[in-house]
Formats: sequence, C-alpha cells, structure tokens
Amino acid sequence: MTHHPPSALLSAALRVAERGCYVFPLRPADKRPALHGEAVCPLIGDCAGGHRKWEDRATIDPDRIRRAWADRPFNIGIATGPSGLLVIDLDMPKRNSSTDTPSGVTTFGALCERAGQPVPTTYRTRTASGGHHLYFTTPPGARLGNSAGRLGKLIDTRAHGGYVVAAGSFTATGPYTVTNPTPPTPLPEWLYALLAPRQASRALTAVAASPRASRYAAAALSAETATVRTAPTGQRDCTLLSAARALGRFIAWGDLDRSVVEEALQEAGESAGLSARQCTSTVRSGLNWSIARNSPQARTA
Repeated sequence: MTHHPPSALLSAALRVAERGCYVFPLRPADKRPALHGEAVCPLIGDCAGGHRKWEDRATIDPDRIRRAWADRPFNIGIATGPSGLLVIDLDMPKRNSSTDTPSGVTTFGALCERAGQPVPTTYRTRTASGGHHLYFTTPPGARLGNSAGRLGKLIDTRAHGGYVVAAGSFTATGPYTVTNPTPPTPLPEWLYALLAPRQASRALTAVAASPRASRYAAAALSAETATVRTAPTGQRDCTLLSAARALGRFIAWGDLDRSVVEEALQEAGESAGLSARQCTSTVRSGLNWSIARNSPQARTA
C-alpha cells in the first residue's frame, strides 16, 4: 500500500476547502472519522461548550486544517450538509454479487435515459472501489438528507447528516481521484423532485405555488415513472406505490391532472411486469393516500 505523507494530504485538504467544502479528518487510509466520540469527549477545545460531532467541527479555516493535518496522514472527509452539497454515490456490486448485477453507474444512466434526461455533467470523482461520486449544489433553502437506494440499486446520496471521502484520500483498495474537475452544478430539478421529502414541506409548497411549478411537476412525473419502469423484481409494487404517493401531492396542489398521472403510472407499472389490475389498485391507493395528506385542508388542519 502506498503511504502518503501528511503534507500531501494537507495540501489536498486545503484545496478542497478553497472550493468552499467543509472538511474534517478521517482515519489514515480509512473512511471513518478520526475525531473522538461522545463517550470519550474531553469537553475541552472545540467541545468546551459540549460535545461537537464531525459535522459541527468540519471547517474551511486553513489554520485549523493545517493544525489538524500537521502530523498524521489523515484522509479527508467532506461534510456535505455544511458545504451546500448533495453527492450521488454510484457504487460497485460486491464481489459476491451476481455477475449480472449492474453497477450504480449503469443504473443511474438507465434512470436518466428513462427520464429523458442526460447524465449530468458536474464535478465527479472516482472512489477507491471503482465507483463514482457526482457532486451537486443544493437549491437555496432546501434541506435534503441522505438516501439509500431511493434512486435505484447501488445509488446512495449524501447531504445533511452525511459525508463523502474527498479526492486525494486513499485506502487499501486505492485512491480517490478527480475524473471531471468542473465545479459542482446545481442539482437538476427532476432529481430534486425525486429526493425531496415525501411529505409536504414549506419548500415544496413554495415551489408548487410558483410559476416554475409545472416544470417541477413534469420532471417529477417523468422521473417517478422511469423509476417504476426500471424497478427490479420483488420491488415493483412497492416502487409503484412510492411513486404514486410522491406524485399525489402535485395533484393535490393542482399542478398535475389525476387522469394524466394514473395513465402514466399504469403504463409504467405494466411495462415493469405488473398486471393491469395490480397497477390500478396500487396507483389508486397511493394517490388517495397522498392527496388526503397534501390537500390544502390537510396542511391547514
């Protein structure tokens, strides 16, 4: 295994922070945070006012970074929430997986194709395991959390409450490298519509009341139906139900016509291999549930 001197990782951490990304040290050649846990917190220094976790202690201050990386070759963690980022993690199948299991990169490409969208061009890194991280800036005022498999198998996302390993770091399996140095671009609206909280939120309510609402609604319809069409065996019905619940809010807000949504989800469900009767029942159940919870009466109750 190649050993990187502290100076090389310090330089990399400073470069990351110069881009506005809040960093904190990870264990050398590892992906786990190097900071102490709450159970052994000394309650001094940064923690004098109470234990501070890695997300709270992440920084862009070059002096603090120099002190942290002065003596040991810590890997570099990026706290995605404070950095205003959402990172899509496209993972590789495990070694003991079926040989025909698609990678996260392949699944994400299929999702984009089904949604009629190009694979976004943005800041991109290759992970030590051969996967990819796609970096996006989040919409102003939006607070997206982490997700696992919501966009598809072997696709996770990291935002508030999450972190990713930055380029310049390395583990026993290899380095993290930049494959596209272009600055992170805004998260596409159709992906935001898929990742936004399922329940009505003030942010989504404001979007629905704006002139841009139809664009969000159309993007959500396209993305959700694409997800249903590509749902793997054993997850098709629950994926269809989830899509119906996600799109019902746009019906409740007056942005989509129910008949349009029903027809689109019916077609997507049948394309995935579900029976017509099962699709009709699942779509009706999901839409009724969502509309009841996202109607103006429900929000003001």
